[in-house]
Amino acid sequence: MTETIAALATPPGRGAISIVRVSGPDALAIAARVARLGRPLRPRVATLAEILAPDGARLDEALVLYFPGPRSYTGEDVVEFHVHGSPAVVRDTLTSLLSAGARLAEAGEFTRRAFFAGKLDLSAAEAVADLIAAERSGAARAAAARLSGGLASAVEELRATLNQTLEELGAGLDFPDEVDAPSRPELAARLSGVRSRLDEFAAGWERGRIVREGVSVVLVGPPNAGKSSLLNALLGSERALVSAVPGTTRDTLEESLALGGFVARLIDTAGLRTGADDLEGAGIARAEAALSQSTIALVVVDGSELLSSDAREVLARTRGSERLVYFNKSDRGRAGWDAREAPEGGALCGSVFDPATLEAIRRALTQVVTQGENIDGAHAHLGTVRQADAVLAARRALDDALETLASGAPVDLLSGDLLAASAALGGVTGSDASEELLDAIFARFCIGK
Repeated sequence: MTETIAALATPPGRGAISIVRVSGPDALAIAARVARLGRPLRPRVATLAEILAPDGARLDEALVLYFPGPRSYTGEDVVEFHVHGSPAVVRDTLTSLLSAGARLAEAGEFTRRAFFAGKLDLSAAEAVADLIAAERSGAARAAAARLSGGLASAVEELRATLNQTLEELGAGLDFPDEVDAPSRPELAARLSGVRSRLDEFAAGWERGRIVREGVSVVLVGPPNAGKSSLLNALLGSERALVSAVPGTTRDTLEESLALGGFVARLIDTAGLRTGADDLEGAGIARAEAALSQSTIALVVVDGSELLSSDAREVLARTRGSERLVYFNKSDRGRAGWDAREAPEGGALCGSVFDPATLEAIRRALTQVVTQGENIDGAHAHLGTVRQADAVLAARRALDDALETLASGAPVDLLSGDLLAASAALGGVTGSDASEELLDAIFARFCIGK
């Protein structure tokens, strides 16, 4: 028999209200032992009650809500206790519920039960964790789209096409005199259409990753180019120490900047130059490490004077990389900008004190990240590496099937590859998920979800 579980469903700490959730076959009976009710609980109606300790002492006055299964989040009977947001009250309420017969829930166990009850597919269950973790509206919209079933619906549509093809091939093989198998051109068109959709999913994976995780943008350049001043100007706050003394920045400093529907993680670094002392050299080593690991380099040089050897070296090192070059300090002059070389022909020039320059840098960063494509947070992108791997496996199986078809081999030989493609897509929605996979996925969740 399924055990009844309990956990705090809101973040730990002080607040106006905390919600303690109970789910399972004995949820109502346990609630009756813990809550002194003025009237019986009615579905989806808040009822005022006294919350009692195991010894009968009054702990709190709270609202109690009852959600009968299967019309609940988990598909089971669920009771929620909306208590005052004191850590002591929450702790004592949980203790009372455990004493009354509940068990403390494991990480993600409420959502796991919802998955087993058919309330959510696995991609939607993963979207719950992503929605909770989302820091930007774009990431939240993308997770909400997957949670609403947009990804599962698209995947199941492709699986239906593959499964229908398998049925037609099987019927044509078993009853050749009564059923006509699909023609080769028809099979090629059908499977190519499915593969094209998988290409779209694969391309959307990278766009979805940008929405969820953001991108790292490392600010690099020689000392005194104005990297820290640019960081402060873009953020609108004095986060980095600014000085006219070269080598002031000795360590990396990371801050987040909202750019449309995604987040750029700006990393300020020590100025790159030769002949630095040991301490500054350690900062330069960290700057070089950040540069090698970043998505984009925002290269900042002093454009008011002819470029130093350090500036020319930084520009040369970053050519061929994903970068945005910015010639700073135009308010003092443009000698360096005017003498720029051809690889920096598309660079920006301006001053960190000019709002138009800052807006141009924001637009240019967005352009570099998105390559001019619209990153639609409301679209149900693939949300995890696991989902992307499943789609790529399905695409490989379809490639094998199309190769078999093109070779002129008997069409019944397609069955193995089509079965493999369908099974791989089933991994997105979790139709055949193993316990080990489920354990790994739901370990990401907090206890109360």
